[in-house]
Amino acid sequence: MIDKTDAAKAAKQLVDEVKGDFARRQEERRTLERGWQLNMNFLCGNQYCDINAYGEIEDDEPRYFWQGRRVFNYIAPTIDTRCAKLARIRPKLAVRAASDADNDVRSARISSAILSSVSESCNIDDCITRATVWSEACGTAFYKILWDSAAGSRIAQGEGGELREGGVRIVPVSPFEIYPASLSEESLENQPSIIHAKALSVADIYALYGVKLAGRDIDEFSLSPYSQSAHSAGASSVKAVKHGYEIVIERYERPAPDMPEGRLTVVAGDELLFDGALPYINGEGGERGYPFVRQTCLPLAGGFFGGSIVDRLIPVQRAYNAVKNRKHEFLNRISMGTIAVEDGSVDTDELAEDGLAPGKILVYRRGGTPPSMLSLGSVPSEFSEEEDRLSDEFAKISGVGEITQSGGSFNSVTSATGLQLLIEQDEARLNVSYEQIKYALKGIGRHILRLYRQFSPQLRVMRCERDGKIVMFSFTADDVCDGDVVLEADSDINLTPARRRAVIYDLISSGLLSDGQGKIAEGVKSKILTYLGYAGFSEGRDLAALHRRRCAEENSRLLQGDAPVKSYDDHALHIAEHTAFILSNNLSDVSEGAFARHLAEHKKHLKEEKNG
Repeated sequence: MIDKTDAAKAAKQLVDEVKGDFARRQEERRTLERGWQLNMNFLCGNQYCDINAYGEIEDDEPRYFWQGRRVFNYIAPTIDTRCAKLARIRPKLAVRAASDADNDVRSARISSAILSSVSESCNIDDCITRATVWSEACGTAFYKILWDSAAGSRIAQGEGGELREGGVRIVPVSPFEIYPASLSEESLENQPSIIHAKALSVADIYALYGVKLAGRDIDEFSLSPYSQSAHSAGASSVKAVKHGYEIVIERYERPAPDMPEGRLTVVAGDELLFDGALPYINGEGGERGYPFVRQTCLPLAGGFFGGSIVDRLIPVQRAYNAVKNRKHEFLNRISMGTIAVEDGSVDTDELAEDGLAPGKILVYRRGGTPPSMLSLGSVPSEFSEEEDRLSDEFAKISGVGEITQSGGSFNSVTSATGLQLLIEQDEARLNVSYEQIKYALKGIGRHILRLYRQFSPQLRVMRCERDGKIVMFSFTADDVCDGDVVLEADSDINLTPARRRAVIYDLISSGLLSDGQGKIAEGVKSKILTYLGYAGFSEGRDLAALHRRRCAEENSRLLQGDAPVKSYDDHALHIAEHTAFILSNNLSDVSEGAFARHLAEHKKHLKEEKNG
């Protein structure tokens, strides 16, 4: 029997070890954090600051009191434009079947329906938008995919409260909260351990873990105790102070020979909140892994955290602010003038206060030289030329240059195809960030399916949208596959709504959507109207889809025994569907006989229809 004193000592040692590990990672990542804070300062318009020799952010003081220090923030609209362009990327997840076998096709269809349902319930579009803002500002963002036991439909009412089915929850996580074991390891899965540190209120900690803590003031970005004296000493970094909070440190350790299920240790304050195996079987090959997916703006070789466009825009923004301020100072000197005054000829205090106002009576000493305005000429053309060059650099570095700003290239191309090629070339510079979003989304899809396969041992029912309608479907863990998560073909970055409509019209004109008689089936018409955005005009039912659904039910019955043939069946379609099922599955002799009898009856009815 383990002594309580020894258990308390072991827990105290583990808490100290985790907190020491967290402090070491904080120190290793301090330079990166200051860079992210500098990016956020420039993004929000506080652009007269820099990182000093001590690794802290401080304000830049003007050299002269009269120097202009206005901010002409080009970074914010540039990031807004990038986020707006990337917001068009709303790819839909799907699952590709492993083979043509009916079981694999059904499993892929159910898995795709699960992804569609979870994407809607978790509002994955909003999650992508929030994570993209973090990745654009700081270079990296993360998604945490959790299983929420309090979600889903209610199963029963127990003594401890309601018992629910549970469901997936997707949480965008800022890079300030993730601390890897190695900053040079590019892959998240290859990290020996990951620390997720976050500031939680003491009330939330008590609700989650049942441990009461005192709480303190926490700076959410640096995840350290907030010091008013340090903040008032001139530091210019972005602050987000929370009162009555505590830092919760979650250390995830990947599976190893001595820890086949990995390890999760949760610490807050001086208390050990949890210590056990990794909770989710979400890795490759049925292993437990990290519940995180990484998304970067610009991947960096040999770096866990990615690069940000803001990093590259800061030097250009500094130069742009300097040029604009110097230009305005020159304009002020020309418009307000610089007055030359002979010593003792006038009251310089009055002149300094009022200047040379129109109609002013100026009294100067008899025999003295009257004040005069110095001629400063005009604003040098170099100011405007440098301003234009810097504006072009913003567009080239960020990859959001608009074609309409380049009159030469726009006037030289008159065909619609040429203009479309220019648009695609202009937006091709966003493809790196676009691919990172796609990779992250595929990873999220795999995590979702693996969690449902782990936590769905019994039959459960979900709903999803299919062809503009809400349908219900049921499944168990055996029906879920995560082998090949893909993105649907209509989610390309350059496929705008207008371009999508043009593609559909081209498919119709070429006859690819028509049958052998040159007609478009009702089901195809319904899908075309849905893609065009006019699903409300499609009120008729797709009879072919209903017959295929009935065929699937008959296939299941025939595997168990027999299924009757109805007079209202589309016999030709039933024959094709049953034959495809037979050819794609290895059936027993008994099942093959049942299918043969069923097909023979369909053929008999079809022959009677043709002869009658």
